[in-house]
Amino acid sequence: MMESQQEPKVTIPPLIPLEYSNRVMLKTILECGDNEIGLFGKTVVVGGWVKSSKEVKREPVVAASKPPTAAEAFPPSPGPKELSCVEVVQSRIPFFKKIIRVFGVSSDSYPGVREKFEPVPKPPPPPPSKFFLQINDGSSISSLMVVIDSAIVPVSAGHVLPTGTCILAQGVLEKSSSHGKQTIELKVEKILHIGTVDPDTYPLSRKRLPLDSLRDYPHIRPRTTTVASITRIRDTLDFAAHTFFHNHGFLHVQVPIITTIDSEGFSEKFQVITSKKWGLGSGADADVRHETVKAEQHIEARDKSKLGTGVKPEVKEDFFCRQSYLSVSGRLHLESYACALGNVYSFGPRFRAEKTGSIKQVAEMWVVEVEMAFSQLEDSMKCAEDCFKFLCKWILDHCPQDMKFVTKRIDKTIVHRLEYMISISYERISYREAVDILRKVTDKTFETKLRWGVPLTAEHLSYLADDHYKRPVIIYDYPKAVKPFYVRLNDDGKTVAAFDMVVPKMGTVITGSQSEERLDMLSARMKEFDLSRDQYEWYQDLRKHGTVKHSGFSLGFDLMVLLTTGLTDVRDVVPFPRTHGKANN
Repeated sequence: MMESQQEPKVTIPPLIPLEYSNRVMLKTILECGDNEIGLFGKTVVVGGWVKSSKEVKREPVVAASKPPTAAEAFPPSPGPKELSCVEVVQSRIPFFKKIIRVFGVSSDSYPGVREKFEPVPKPPPPPPSKFFLQINDGSSISSLMVVIDSAIVPVSAGHVLPTGTCILAQGVLEKSSSHGKQTIELKVEKILHIGTVDPDTYPLSRKRLPLDSLRDYPHIRPRTTTVASITRIRDTLDFAAHTFFHNHGFLHVQVPIITTIDSEGFSEKFQVITSKKWGLGSGADADVRHETVKAEQHIEARDKSKLGTGVKPEVKEDFFCRQSYLSVSGRLHLESYACALGNVYSFGPRFRAEKTGSIKQVAEMWVVEVEMAFSQLEDSMKCAEDCFKFLCKWILDHCPQDMKFVTKRIDKTIVHRLEYMISISYERISYREAVDILRKVTDKTFETKLRWGVPLTAEHLSYLADDHYKRPVIIYDYPKAVKPFYVRLNDDGKTVAAFDMVVPKMGTVITGSQSEERLDMLSARMKEFDLSRDQYEWYQDLRKHGTVKHSGFSLGFDLMVLLTTGLTDVRDVVPFPRTHGKANN
């Protein structure tokens, strides 16, 4: 006997409302794959913002005419007709009007009479409409089609619910009635909220506003498909970074944003002063209820600069009683915890007051910083490479829809390049080897003349990664003059144990080094940089009391987002970019 064929079992995905807003994320509806048939007929509450809208007006239904019956075609001859009281009164209206005119009174003086006996017919109600809305709540690239029938759910006549309108609605999921890409839609039964929008002033009313124009509306641009996708990728990379270090036994340590030391010595810094003390508020008599911190570009005190109102401040009278800055790097503070807890990392904003105008630099950028005890330069380079590959793979594994979108809209090669960088080994060369390679280049002229002992420019690094090796390159053992004072001096006395990881089409993404653990060497380097011993006394203490070899690196998180999205300007991946002369909100 032939076995009876059983129909395939349909798996119904759970539609669990969010715990704190009692609505279903659109992602759970739109990205359930072949199981969406199991969602048909379910009642859900969804919310989002209208991406596009269309109103379709239906013509009023007119009953089809029927052929007349014999009785209708040949009616009987009319007999005497009985009149009702109303009909009798209406038949006498002309007589009443004549009497009124005899007494010289116009009938227009009594509009109530006319209104009573000659009622004005009411206009017919507008025909019912159907509203087709594409809404998105930010959880997915795709949008859900929401269908509102004004005959069932009252909607203001002629109100099309334009782009940007916020809507919260309850309805039933059904198979899509359209023939487009959408296979599921929501038939609305009840509208719970409508947040109106002014189409004349709403920045996104125009189609496909370019990214450079969107920078003027950082508070609105997350509603665009591109910026929403970038934000989800950024969030995934954030989680991936923490996952990598937690998987490898690192502890997360928060280091200060306000510092009294110069961590690098190469970057312009923001100085922190109190606005009330130095007259930086609205006026001398302003009622300042609390001390606020204002950042002002730092200029060395010995340059006889003047801050704020033109009067050189007495630092002892300021809030911290000494010069304080927004942190350029947190690695020095991180060392103190590495020298007690082993492997640690931090994740936070770092600040540089550089007016470069570079598309890969803004005043405030987020950085992942790592410090490892009992670790040398080689260990740090290996950890940096492993971390970089982990982030690339994680984004491909956990953001397939967003990566598909950026591949289509931004960079068609981005997925292939990430896969390539995951699968290959990275080239490692010394600074001296890099200089030798660049000196032999004959088919290209560099703007900056190259000689040993000067920093490699972005142009030099791009040639090495993009043209010569065509893969990420780790350059190590830099001249001591181009790296911070705390980097360990090599045996040759000329170079230090520092490295940069350079990525094709991006440039330097990671910088790292082995820190100087020898007190005498550190003191000598501090003297070369003319640094105050008192200011760095706590840092020297780490070498006096239980010193240990340690190394680490800094990963530019915003640059990592830039790399994985295929974009070129960091202002498009930072939620609220701060640049020279511009910090709108």
